[in-house]
Amino acid sequence: MFYSRVFVPVVALFSTSLAIPQPANLNLPRQDRPDNHTLNRERADAVKAAFVYAWDGYYKYAFPNDELHPISNSFSNSRNGWGASAVDAFSTAIVMQIQPIVTEILNFIPTIDFDTTTSQVSLFETTIRYLAGMLSGYDFLTGPLSNLASNKTAVPLILKQAERLANNLAYAFDTPTGIPSNNLNFPNGTDGSTTNGLATIGSLVLEWTHLSDLTGNPLYGELAQKGESYLLNPKPASSEPWPGLVGTNVNLTTGLFVDASGGWVGGDDSFYEYLIKMYVYDSTRFANYRDRWILAADSSIAHLASHPSTRPDLTFLAQFDGQELIFQSEHLACFDGGNFILAGLVLKEQKYTDFGLALVNACHDTYISTLTGIGPEVFRWVTNTTAANDTDNPGPSADQEAFYAKAGFYITDSVYILRPEVLESFYYAYRATGDQMYRDWAWNAFLAINSTCAVGSGFAELLNVNAAGGGGYNDFQDSFLFAEVMKYSYLIHAPDNVWQVDNNGENQWVFNTEAHPFKVAGPPL
Repeated sequence: MFYSRVFVPVVALFSTSLAIPQPANLNLPRQDRPDNHTLNRERADAVKAAFVYAWDGYYKYAFPNDELHPISNSFSNSRNGWGASAVDAFSTAIVMQIQPIVTEILNFIPTIDFDTTTSQVSLFETTIRYLAGMLSGYDFLTGPLSNLASNKTAVPLILKQAERLANNLAYAFDTPTGIPSNNLNFPNGTDGSTTNGLATIGSLVLEWTHLSDLTGNPLYGELAQKGESYLLNPKPASSEPWPGLVGTNVNLTTGLFVDASGGWVGGDDSFYEYLIKMYVYDSTRFANYRDRWILAADSSIAHLASHPSTRPDLTFLAQFDGQELIFQSEHLACFDGGNFILAGLVLKEQKYTDFGLALVNACHDTYISTLTGIGPEVFRWVTNTTAANDTDNPGPSADQEAFYAKAGFYITDSVYILRPEVLESFYYAYRATGDQMYRDWAWNAFLAINSTCAVGSGFAELLNVNAAGGGGYNDFQDSFLFAEVMKYSYLIHAPDNVWQVDNNGENQWVFNTEAHPFKVAGPPL
């Protein structure tokens, strides 16, 4: 079946007259470099129009359910039926200052029944989307964008709802170690798993600590920090093949890691992300998190940095199994460049910024090498020293040899499910350098997503990024399109403000892994 694509009706979006300025003079401090305000305002407005289009489709055909199916104009509830797309869209609508949408979501959040669901609850997904979305909205509407709260009485109810949700989730931490179970069957059951994963344990601490700081109840932060403590002090020693780099799965009863494999990829990724972000959140309380990030970063540079045999100019981070490298990465992992850049900014360490920029460049290559201009879900490579009989690191198949020779990677999973990580790293690269090139990269990626994924009443997933037109669709629009893709695409072109990364040389806000900004608790770095 053929589905017509939707093009957002904004002149600036597809204007062939838009001149692309040359990179700014990097010898000047970022705040002193020339900025094409008209061009970037047009781009920001175009992204905002795309957000409104996606919201209108969701609101018409799916609200208050979790996700829109844009082709069939139907909906699904993969996140417990609590309105995931609305809550995930909240902070983006606020920073875009779209008051009608802010009001719709603000009025909706107090009505959510977080006590009831008919499906299994993911502690991790619920924390990063729902809990974080509400806390971020509360920070903005009691802070720099309080003017957008047309219903003032609803604002304190956002925090009350966050408390209510956390109270319902808190029994997850009732294990022999305090390491939480991830898969919950409300009101008090779990799926019986005996282990939990690195990212699903290690990506709660920012949100739960912030909830404690806002409410004055230390319990929430203490729960998450107790679980995190087993990751910061990993045992046995064999689970840490290099300093700071640890395995993936942890036993809930003993607190011991049960493997020594992982990387900056799905299942592990946001644990490393949050180490430096906790330090940004409060450098006084969480200096030990910074130290663990430095260990992991230095080990990654020394041991995981890898250069494809056909493109030694590219730098990817390999996965590991013990001290054996697996030359595979993911779209998810492309947040890593932005994370290194953030650390470089707050630690005043240029080596991290430079390494992060190298990672950003390689992830940019995964976009510009495909027919759609969008990177794949999973890709691999080999190095000049990879043995031909290395079964963990096979070379490209015959039909991908030519692609690999040019691109420096070959595709093993070609889908695109509206992921944001490459755009995220472009954002950090621009904030650190002020180089217009990264804005142009983000704009080109946004155009590719808009021209290929926009269909029906919203944006749908692609089946093959290296096929003409994306190879067809999966009829699903995940909530993180609103929270992340649209936010990063907008903020990189938007005017500077206090919630932007490295605003006037400091970070007054920090973004959770779902791109919900929180007001930092400690002195801005």
